[in-house]
Amino acid sequence: MAPPSTRRPGFSRRAQYGLFIGYVVAVGGVLFAVLLLIVAILDPKGFNVLRGAALDATLPISSAGRSVIRGVTNSGDMVSNYFLAASQNDDLKRELEAAHNQIVEARAIELENQRLKRLLKLTQDLTDEVTTSRIVSSSFESSRRLATLAAGRGDGVQIGYPVRAPEGLVGRIVETGQFASRVLLLTDGASNVPVQLARDGTPAMATGRGDGTIEVKPLELGENPFKRGDIFVTSGTGGIYAPNIPVAMVVTADRDRTIARPLADPARIDFAVVQTLYEPAAGEPLTPARSVPASASR
Repeated sequence: MAPPSTRRPGFSRRAQYGLFIGYVVAVGGVLFAVLLLIVAILDPKGFNVLRGAALDATLPISSAGRSVIRGVTNSGDMVSNYFLAASQNDDLKRELEAAHNQIVEARAIELENQRLKRLLKLTQDLTDEVTTSRIVSSSFESSRRLATLAAGRGDGVQIGYPVRAPEGLVGRIVETGQFASRVLLLTDGASNVPVQLARDGTPAMATGRGDGTIEVKPLELGENPFKRGDIFVTSGTGGIYAPNIPVAMVVTADRDRTIARPLADPARIDFAVVQTLYEPAAGEPLTPARSVPASASR
């Protein structure tokens, strides 16, 4: 025989207790609500007291819940701020790099202006200038030390003409084309320039070593009279180079050898001046060495 579709819970004492408690809670809730309604109508002040008590009772629960919500919100803000700070840091790095590049460019322009001003002053002071032109290339890795000048026979340049910059002597012309010429630098092994010590006029010969430096040998035998920091200028002996052009500064000096570096570094020079050959007048005494401008010793 099939069981009935609905079964009473009377067979289970636990179910009966649960159902009874549910009825009691429901009836109690209704009675409590009716009681509150009656109190609110008959005694509004008392009802407000009850509402205050309920508010006080729920305050800890509300505070705890708000703390939890605030903690979750702050955690989210911290994560958001972390990623935002990383993005801002990248932006600041890019701005700093751009500012650094602008400073470097401004410094380069300033140095270029200073070189051009010195070159302009030099050309105004010279009376034997042939032309002023740009140095377009120079060799540093090979044993030959040569530079290419963007001026040739069409500009009046001839073989043997000296080449100088505001800082000092660069070399001399050894090959010419119609629009370009080749300069033998002071540091080339085939370069020999008569010089004299700027502070007392001691004569010497400056010979290139092919490695970017110059060896200076005194013409008189004896103890080495040169010391570190000494400046040499052209002496004018033998013609070609006019006297008192800054040439080199001593970087090492010992008993047997004096090594100097040229004051006019082709790697840092953009423009150079080509001069005619120096030809001292018959019987003209050599001009004594004079003090070298501060710009030549830098």
